[in-house]
Amino acid sequence: MADWPTESGTFALGDLALAEGGVLRDAALSWKTHGTLAPDRSNVVLYPTSYSARHPDLEWLIGPDGVLDPTRWFVVIPDMFGNGLSSSPSNHPDYPALVTAHDNVRAQRRLLAERFGIERLHAVYGWSMGAGQAYHWASLFPDAVDRAVVNCGSARTATHNRVFLKGLMAILEGAPEYEGNGRFSAEPAAALRAFGRVYAGWGLSQDFYRAGLHETALGAPDLDTFLRTDWEERFARRPAADLLAQLRTWDAGDIGRNERDRGDLPAALRAIRARVLLMPGETDLYFRVADNAAELPHLAAAELLPIPSVWGHRAGNPSANPADAAFLATAVRRWLA
Repeated sequence: MADWPTESGTFALGDLALAEGGVLRDAALSWKTHGTLAPDRSNVVLYPTSYSARHPDLEWLIGPDGVLDPTRWFVVIPDMFGNGLSSSPSNHPDYPALVTAHDNVRAQRRLLAERFGIERLHAVYGWSMGAGQAYHWASLFPDAVDRAVVNCGSARTATHNRVFLKGLMAILEGAPEYEGNGRFSAEPAAALRAFGRVYAGWGLSQDFYRAGLHETALGAPDLDTFLRTDWEERFARRPAADLLAQLRTWDAGDIGRNERDRGDLPAALRAIRARVLLMPGETDLYFRVADNAAELPHLAAAELLPIPSVWGHRAGNPSANPADAAFLATAVRRWLA
């Protein structure tokens, strides 16, 4: 049990009109907070969730000695649509074909304003798809965000990243249990095993496997066991319809995909007034250092600080990797100070 105040709940949004058309009926956003909101509401750090993650999966870095200190900051974790806690195909009978990061951050803004009276963020911090939401916050609401930490994420899902996502979508949509429209007649066990094994080749780098870290650092007796316990079983805990819905959200990630910017990514980046810390993993296979380097010239106040690690994408969520966790904590604490 945490040694600081926590609270959790579900925020009813009503019928939510979506950025790409359609409506999410009776939308609901699950959330959890850590810490105490300052009287002037100046200590808010928003921490959106990542692909397939629920807020308990990401709380490991919250603590007085962690990346986000709840004795100083009021940390708000909104669960992303499609993760099984907020509105998702698994708990919503007519979940739309596409719910975007834009839809998520607009819902999160309502949660903060209507539930907590929060209009401005000291910072928004995110990893992976959470980093994409952080970027959306900073661009869509430039007057509401002072700082943003983009940890292993990008302003627009790169084409090579989308190749990975299209492959995962094809695995799920090719399953015999797939009925179309993002739905399944039953959980596609064989497809989910294949899904996990493909993901394992992207989530960690070639250097990670060459060094045998799946055995020495993560304790697997052999590669097949590692693939089963660390990847297959992880994704088997999530409904396939939810996984597919969030793949579509990820694939559509683009801060310039809105009425204001009309697809102009440099313009969307130039709209950002927050101080932005870009932290790509040096060996991340889908959110590349080069992607953030290309974004950097369009940002008014930003720093590019790659994570020097062989842990690929997981360098940015190093729950089992003390060296990368220390690097992350030092950098983020400096940025939030």
